[in-house]
Amino acid sequence: MKAEWHVAFRERARRYWTEARTRQLNGDKNLPLLPGEAPILLRAMGLLKADGSLPPSRVRKYRQINHMVLMMQPALTRLCAEFEPVRVLDAGCGRSYLTMLLAWWFSDHQRHPAEILGVDRSVEMVETCRRRAELADLVGLSFQASPLAELTLDRPPHAVLSLHACDTATDDAIVLGVASGARFIALAPCCQGELSKKWEALEGGDFAPVQTIPHFRRTAAATLTDVMRVLLLRAAGYEADAMEFVDGNHTAKNTLLRAVWSGTPDVSAAAQYDALVSMTGGAGIQLAERLRSLERHPR
Repeated sequence: MKAEWHVAFRERARRYWTEARTRQLNGDKNLPLLPGEAPILLRAMGLLKADGSLPPSRVRKYRQINHMVLMMQPALTRLCAEFEPVRVLDAGCGRSYLTMLLAWWFSDHQRHPAEILGVDRSVEMVETCRRRAELADLVGLSFQASPLAELTLDRPPHAVLSLHACDTATDDAIVLGVASGARFIALAPCCQGELSKKWEALEGGDFAPVQTIPHFRRTAAATLTDVMRVLLLRAAGYEADAMEFVDGNHTAKNTLLRAVWSGTPDVSAAAQYDALVSMTGGAGIQLAERLRSLERHPR
């Protein structure tokens, strides 16, 4: 029986995760999710082994999702003060690490009602996520198989999040968040290739030394894509910034973009975006036109 297994595994993990072992894992970091306190969740995620231990190969993922939630926590807490329930959309949820952690954070950590929807285009992945959520007895959590561009929602989300959606899938999440009037958008981009491909097709110009050396082109394109995203979010009426959300030793994909709805579009940010495009050979990202074409209905 699942209930009996829950009791037995909690006790096993409680005995394993002594104060010394927890300190060895996390140091002095005050992380929201501790293996001794949420072992069922971490086991359902596939992070803890049957004996309650966290294998070295899973430590990076454990820290990654913890740090992402830690960086989003102030904004999510403000949403708790404004909305009941808080509606959260995890765009491109993949194996649902972040989705499941958020369901636990709202129900067990905050004791606040939430409706969390994980969306992924893979039907098989969504079925796997549903089985994991059922094993962990998570409340307020559902999953849907759909491309983001074709997603239909009964009610708009208050927050749109995306962890490592590849290339322009991150932009799909941004457009969805802005179009639905989300109060909070948080993204960890991955594999930004759009701008690099556009630069590769350009010829000559002052930016040619970067455009013509593949390593520099890819590295600079990834960074500038995120700079452009921040500027475009500011131009769309968000207070947006970027930060490192986990140590670069754990993953090179460690940038978190955060945007909180302010209601005041930043005209200077739009001008900065246009200037940056001009400075770097004239190629921008499709996100600019997609956001400019939206009719906003903030909530």
